[in-house]
Amino acid sequence: MSRLLKSATALALAGTLAVPATPSQAQGLFAPAIRVNQDVITRYELEQRILFMEILRIPGDAEKEARKTLIDESLKRQILADVDFAIAPEDVQLGIDEFAARGQMSAEEFLKAVGQAGVSAETVRDFVGNQLSWRDYISARFLSRARPTEEEIDRALGQSGGGGLRVLLSEIIIPVTPQTLDQVDQLAQDISGLKSYDAFSSAATQYSASDTKRNGGRMDWLTVSSLPPSLQPVILALNPGDISAPISLPNAVALFQMRGLQEVSGGAPQYASIEYAAYYLPGGRSQETQSLAQSLRQKVDSCDDLYGIAKGQPEQALDRVTAKPSEIPKDISLELAKLDPNEISTSLTRNNGQTMVFLMLCGRAQKLGEDTSRQDIANALTQQRLESFATSLLERLRADAVITSE
Repeated sequence: MSRLLKSATALALAGTLAVPATPSQAQGLFAPAIRVNQDVITRYELEQRILFMEILRIPGDAEKEARKTLIDESLKRQILADVDFAIAPEDVQLGIDEFAARGQMSAEEFLKAVGQAGVSAETVRDFVGNQLSWRDYISARFLSRARPTEEEIDRALGQSGGGGLRVLLSEIIIPVTPQTLDQVDQLAQDISGLKSYDAFSSAATQYSASDTKRNGGRMDWLTVSSLPPSLQPVILALNPGDISAPISLPNAVALFQMRGLQEVSGGAPQYASIEYAAYYLPGGRSQETQSLAQSLRQKVDSCDDLYGIAKGQPEQALDRVTAKPSEIPKDISLELAKLDPNEISTSLTRNNGQTMVFLMLCGRAQKLGEDTSRQDIANALTQQRLESFATSLLERLRADAVITSE
């Protein structure tokens, strides 16, 4: 993130060292660009936001996105003014500190960098302050309605058979060898500072070793209980759009982006044990080994078929394991979460990337339990409901508003 920001800053700076604006041009900058009810968004504010989005490398049409976010922020400010809601300046500063830290910069370094590119500190403060004010207002207004009951937490845990939680994630799994460890660590830190779904998806396509890279890292809906127990609180702590800190796996580093969270009917089962088979193919992710794995997919219908494939080979060529979810290696557990019985993954490696794991889910034994804490579930449900309340309120404000472009 920091390198991207600095390179973008240099490009933007070149454009800001042009001939100074004439008085008439300066006056034009403060002419209305958009009217939102009684509020005016000036051309200066619009140009500042466009430049800020370009510096952050937010994908898409910068002007279109800038107009949309400025209109939404104007609507939010209007309702906050109606109820006399504001946050303290020191809270805004803390928000800027956190925002800058995502790019491994101090607030002073960040403001100086964007300032050199022509973006004022006030533009940054407005952007961060608007986000924080709206978050706190939504929490103050809707928190009592968003908190789940004990029965709803039971259902989300699958204890009463009536519901559950599922998450929509994108993933990046970056292979690691002793020779690439430092480079992978830096790359993972850069990815964790990305700011959009499109940017994360592009990084997955470029860097991920998971089968999901063909889909930009996007995974299907997963029940929370199917994820590795140690990963569940990490995932539940993410808000939509958030990217996890880098997570160490055997021979890899993983990052996850939250795309959605839902309460679902039909139960969220917990598992007493999971049975899987791992057949080890020399050659890692070489083209030859991948071709062999693809050929094996056509020959194998169940875990039992792997015994015939491994016949005559050393005993360690095939593992058949039944274990509690908490006892399964994190990377294997994560792959198994994506699979139905008798489905196969070839995303993992062992032996510093020299051996491919031909992984097959044999079956799961269901139980009811509390591997995920009740507080984790309660927090995730509350956050999901607050997001829903906020989206609904903003859509209503937008529908009732008079919005014109000059």
